[in-house]
Amino acid sequence: MFVLTVDQRASRSDRDRVPDVLERYASARTVRPFDRTAGDEIQAVFDAADEVAAIAVDLAVTGGWSVGVGIGDVDLPLPAATRAGRGRAFEAAREAVETAKHDRRRIRVVGASDWAPHAQTAAAVLVDILASRSDAGCAAVDLMRTGVTQARAAQTLGITPQAMSARLAAAGWDLEQPAEDLLIRLLTEADAS
Repeated sequence: MFVLTVDQRASRSDRDRVPDVLERYASARTVRPFDRTAGDEIQAVFDAADEVAAIAVDLAVTGGWSVGVGIGDVDLPLPAATRAGRGRAFEAAREAVETAKHDRRRIRVVGASDWAPHAQTAAAVLVDILASRSDAGCAAVDLMRTGVTQARAAQTLGITPQAMSARLAAAGWDLEQPAEDLLIRLLTEADAS
């Protein structure tokens, strides 16, 4: 099981962004939905590695959150309120979010499995790829995600195909999906062992 604990950064000098996250991920595939645990911190329980990976990386890339992914058992039956949950995954998520506060990428993965540190590395690589993207790189990647060819995307952006290729390379477009697949696989392995 995966527990995602997320703490808003610089919350004393910023507005409360917890309601935004609660709304944004209201339809996420969770075992227990996001719940405010205290102040500017929220928590959710997942059983799907792909869902927790996507949300954790997305929140870390925004730069406004410290993100902790805990992997392990949870005490069953889970209570209705996420914040009342207990078990090793909850403890690991607490450790992860506290460590993430001091990590430049603001994301940490913690679990007892030997696969957890590898999942941490994959998460860090993916966050680095996405967080370092320029606005021009984001625009290029967004167009490619619509399924158009590179030539068509270049035409839409008013640039040459060579410039489009350079933008995609600088944006890490070729590494994003393999890094995401690797993270999901490693989280799955960490949860299974």
